Parts: sequence; structure tokens; C-alpha cells
Amino acid sequence: MSGVIATKAYTNYFHINGHYRQGGVTGAMPAGSFVGTLVASFIGNKMSRKSTIQMAALVWILGSIFQTAANGIALLCVGRIIAGIGAGIASTIVPVYQAEIAPKEIRGRVVSFQQWAITWGILIQYFIQYGASFTGGGPHNPHQSTLAFRLPWGIQIIPATMLLVCMLFVPYSPRWLAGQDRWDESIRVLANLHGNGDIAHPKVLAQYREIEDALTFEREVGHSTFKTITQPRMLNRVLLTMAIQMWSQLCGMNVMMYYMVYMMQAVGINNLLLTTSIQYILNVALTLPAILFLDKWGRRPSLLIGAFLMMILLFIAAGLSAVYGRPNQHTDPSLDAISWIIVDHPTVTKGIVAASYLFVCTFAVTWGPTSWTYPSEIFPAKIRVKAVSLATASNWLWNCALAFAVPSLFWKISWKMYCVFGAFNGLAFIHVFLAVRETKGKTLEEMEEVFASGIPAWRSGVRGSRLDRLQREIAEGLYKVGGDLEGREFEGG
Repeated sequence: MSGVIATKAYTNYFHINGHYRQGGVTGAMPAGSFVGTLVASFIGNKMSRKSTIQMAALVWILGSIFQTAANGIALLCVGRIIAGIGAGIASTIVPVYQAEIAPKEIRGRVVSFQQWAITWGILIQYFIQYGASFTGGGPHNPHQSTLAFRLPWGIQIIPATMLLVCMLFVPYSPRWLAGQDRWDESIRVLANLHGNGDIAHPKVLAQYREIEDALTFEREVGHSTFKTITQPRMLNRVLLTMAIQMWSQLCGMNVMMYYMVYMMQAVGINNLLLTTSIQYILNVALTLPAILFLDKWGRRPSLLIGAFLMMILLFIAAGLSAVYGRPNQHTDPSLDAISWIIVDHPTVTKGIVAASYLFVCTFAVTWGPTSWTYPSEIFPAKIRVKAVSLATASNWLWNCALAFAVPSLFWKISWKMYCVFGAFNGLAFIHVFLAVRETKGKTLEEMEEVFASGIPAWRSGVRGSRLDRLQREIAEGLYKVGGDLEGREFEGG
């Protein structure tokens, strides 16, 4: 929305003249996404991860059509809600699918690609909005054509169509196949993913055995999904991942994404759309280090360092705004949406902009990828989709609340808003330190050991993987697989 809300075509056509009206439009999509995450919890296991992602693409296409054809704010909100449902389904299932097909050594990197893809999508869409804003006489022309917002909203259909088609050529999740007792297909997918097509590869056999043992244990316990989730040992994990997703919103990043235009107005930046675009470029560029190194430096350090640095940067922006700003006297109609401004202090303006950009960089390297990776990897197969859907629902619920509340909040408390989100980052730091365990280098089937070890979270670390030991034993002939599996190996060549 940030590339559209500054154009006259949008504000005049939809009569955006109040904080709550814009908050409602912005919040419609995360509200739909909240619903989508709950829908995903029911269909993710039944339809398969692959088919569910395709369904999400179809729903997004439908929502984009409604947005593009919107003749009033009601249809616009309906379109954003429908598109949000698609986004909610995808944001739940995609990390699960990635975690289930990725080797443990690069699982963080693979899941982080989702976040990188999101940042690329935001960047590309923003520049499409930026280019479209110059149609019909430019963003400040009171008679600007509606093409300024219909064009970028219509283009959203293209990547969704590409996703729908490309998913035809990717494999089903081997863990989902195993859960459906489609073992032959499961081991063939594992072989293609981890053994260059060799079903007899020790790593493939070790991974297969781990999946089989985990599923056998889950079936012997025989608890329903709901009962499993509500057991104290599992409920703690669900609440932990819901909190991580909550902190990823309350840290303030999506506020920057949605309403950086207002913040730049407050510090006297003239070329709003171009200046705001820099944050999207930084978001893309700085997600790359996380993709490369998350599996090396771990999940805990990423979350701890990120929360601490974001807290400091927000307090710096708050301090500069408080000392050098003043109430808006509303002598300039273009600044009517904000209540606190900074004028005649170019150095201070640069300092606040720099702090904002550094904040975006910090989030991109740390919380952006890690907050999606962690929930997708710590649950057993039986409840993975439902548990991740609850965590993702937490993300979208807080996203919706902030999208709706921030315009009026920014108006009422101005610079103090930085303090609010800075305090949230401080609380997130404490919570992560006390509760988040390190998971790098472990398989999905080993997470029960990680969380049942009894070691305090702040002392948790990587102590080798059971899969590596099992792989060595199979390679050395010390561990023999069952006859049924050997039959499958023989049939596979």
C-alpha cells in the first residue's frame, strides 16, 4: 500500500480522509491472512503441502481481480481480504514444505529463501507502484487516472499464476507422503533430494529411518492432533512460536513497511516515494547474509542480536524526534496526516532516516528469516501444519492490529511510538534469552530431544546430530535396515 497511499488517484477515488479509513483498508489484508492461516491448518495435511500452495495462488488471483476492479472502498476491502486468505495459506504451508524437503545442514537457508522472495516481491511491487504513480499527470495531480493503482494491483496476478504453474513440477513433501503411507514415493523423493537419486545412499536410508521411527511413535501414542497440541510439553512450543511471530510484528518492521511515507513526511523529506523505496532495496540486500549464514551462526544469536539492535535504533530515532521536533501547525496541507514535524534540522533529519534504514537492515539480517524458520522446524509431523498455522495466525493477527492502529497512533503520540516499539524489542530480547533453544544442525525428528533435554535455553547448543551417527553406522554396515525397506531398495535399482 505504501506506494499507492501517497497518490491523489487513490486518496480521491476512495475518499481516504481519515486515519481509521486508511487503517481499515490496510488492515483488511492481514485480517484475511489471519483467516487463511486457520484454513491452512485444516487442509494442509489433507490436500498435501504442494496442492495447498496451488490453492493459495488461486485465491490470491481472485483477490487481485477484485482489487483491480474495485469501484469503491467496500469492494477494495473484499478483494484485500480474499487475497489475504491466499497469503495466509501460503505463509503457513510454504515454510513447512521448505523445512520438510531441506537437508538439516541448510534448512535455515532454504526456509530463509521464503523471506527473501517476500522482500523481492515487496521491492518489485513498490517500484511498479512508483512507476504507475506518474500516470495521469503524476501523484500530485488532483485529476490523476485510476490507472495509478489499478495497474499495480492487476500485475499481482502474474506471480501468483507463475507459482500455480511452477508447483506442478516440484515433488510432494517426503514427510507428507510417509504420513499417507506412500512409502515408495517418499523414499524416491528423499533419494532425489539427498542422494542424487540413489535409494541406497546412507543419508537417504538414515533420513528414511528417522521419519519412519518418528511416525511409528506418533501413531503408537495415538493422541488426537488437538490433544497433542494441548499437552504441556507441546503447548509450550506452540506458545513460544506464537510469541516469536508476535514479536516479529511488535518490533516495528511492518509499521515501517506500511507507513514509512508518514515518517518521511514528518522529517521533511520531499521525494517520499523514491526515498521510501530505499528501505525495500535494503530489505532485499540484507536478507542475503541471513540466507548464507543463518545455519552457521544459529537461531538464538540472530534473534537476540536483532532485538537488541532494533531497540537501540528506535530509541535513537525517538530521542532525536523528541528533542528537535515540534507540533505540526498545519500550515502545509500536504502534512495534514501527521501531528509532529522536524524542520530546519537537516542533520537530525539525516540521523532519523539513517536510524530507520539501519533498523530495516537489522530486521532483514536477523528476525525476518529466523522468525519464519524457527516455527517450521520444532514440531512433530502429526501437528506441524496446525502448530505452524497458529504461529502464523499470531503474526497476521498482530499485523492486522498494527495496520489498523498505527495511523491514529502516530497522530496521537507521534515520536513516542518509537519508544513503544523499542520497549517491545527489549521484552523480546528477554523472552528469547529465557525461552528459545538452539535448533541449527538438528533434523526435524530430533526436536523432541532438543526440547526435552532439561537444559536451560540459554545453555542450549548443538551437540551433534543423531542422523549423522546413523548415517555413519549404515555406511559402515553396523546398522541394518528392515527387510521391507531392502525390498524397496532392490526394486528401485
